[in-house]
Amino acid sequence: VGGHSELESGVYFGWAGLNVDEHGKGNDQSSSSSSSGEEDGGEEEKKKKEKPKSVWPMVMSIGWNPFYKNTVRSVEVHILHTFAHDFYGARMNLLVCGFVRPEYDYVDKTGLIEDIRADMAVARRSLERQAYAGLRGDAYLVQFEGGEHEAEVAT
Repeated sequence: VGGHSELESGVYFGWAGLNVDEHGKGNDQSSSSSSSGEEDGGEEEKKKKEKPKSVWPMVMSIGWNPFYKNTVRSVEVHILHTFAHDFYGARMNLLVCGFVRPEYDYVDKTGLIEDIRADMAVARRSLERQAYAGLRGDAYLVQFEGGEHEAEVAT
């Protein structure tokens, strides 16, 4: 699990930073010059050229997902926001804030779905606490530099 095999299998909560806007879209505006003719590229022009960034609450499962009989330990992130568009290929940074519960096996899908809904509620309530809410502004969540960023994070 990203070099962190010591992490207990289970459900975690935290923040997910994405390089997309609240709709799930990246910025595909061209970098054409300002129509006003300003040479200094004022603040408004800089904002137009910046890639969108957004931070959302998330729950994350780390484990074997025994209900589905997985043979590989995996990480599944569920962002607690409804996006209007898919954002495959977007960059994402995670800040794990806390542990919700251990991984369980289920006898039926109904029990699994009930626990997933409870996990989401726990995550939302926990992230409203001042200490966790303040972490939403952590600069790491919206830093999406080149490949050296992934290499640094993976170590």
